[in-house]
Amino acid sequence: MNTELKPNENRNLIILHITVFIWGFTGILGALISIDAVQLVWYRVLIASVSLFAYFMLSKTSIKVSRKQFLQFFFTGSIVAMHWIFFFHSIKVANVSVSLICLSSVTLFIAILEPIIKKQNISKGDIFIGLLIILGIYLIFKFETKYTTGIIFGLCSAVAASFFSTINSTLVQKTGPSIIGFYEMAGAFFWITVYRIFDKSLSTENFNLSGIDWFYLLLLGTICTALAYVAGVGVMRTLSAFRVALITNLEPVYGIVLAFILFGSKEHMTSGFYLGSLLILAAVFLYPIYKKRKNKS
Repeated sequence: MNTELKPNENRNLIILHITVFIWGFTGILGALISIDAVQLVWYRVLIASVSLFAYFMLSKTSIKVSRKQFLQFFFTGSIVAMHWIFFFHSIKVANVSVSLICLSSVTLFIAILEPIIKKQNISKGDIFIGLLIILGIYLIFKFETKYTTGIIFGLCSAVAASFFSTINSTLVQKTGPSIIGFYEMAGAFFWITVYRIFDKSLSTENFNLSGIDWFYLLLLGTICTALAYVAGVGVMRTLSAFRVALITNLEPVYGIVLAFILFGSKEHMTSGFYLGSLLILAAVFLYPIYKKRKNKS
């Protein structure tokens, strides 16, 4: 029986690595697309929502949810919108490396928020992992002063991500992740549209983008968001949560390597940044290992 499952596991392992690589490429697209962060995310969630809706129609998947669930997903979508806007704005005012490393600190914020929301005690291990990440952030702040604004927005992005990740960890117990994703992206689109109407930044001129911007946006909304989301959820059928968490942590590594290859000197940072990044990534990789051992004991 195990031998029959092995090919599927290997296949899903490859799919997961490709998916995480695609997520790492998201930051690259954020740097390449010329429009501002709010407009960029507006297009991203619109394209992703339409793509997922088309996927559900083709696969004949029911998207029916209760009114309470709909409102929960829809309002959580506003946090998703903030997360992506902060993330892409961080890229615009700093660079891809800074934004991805700051986003890695989401582990720290989840370790703090989850016990508070679920009324649990914060363990000593969580505190240790958190201190490692804080030290890494401190080093980046100290040595990369010219990117202070980008670092702040990157950390705000991580805080928002920790909020909706913690909320989703409870919502996913009753509803499929892809359904949650669809409604949250639709919600994100709605809230950004409301903001843009009040901000008076929504006009027909918004659609007069260059051909290359349209290409990158379609790539971002379909491959990097809708398709990657569905693929990321699908692999969880045969891979353990631990293995998925560990491989997902490669996202900033893939993104930083890609950014360095594509943008060269623009992504070159000080030794302090790399030391801080190393501490954050070490903590992020240690966290699922520590959690697995803790759950066993």
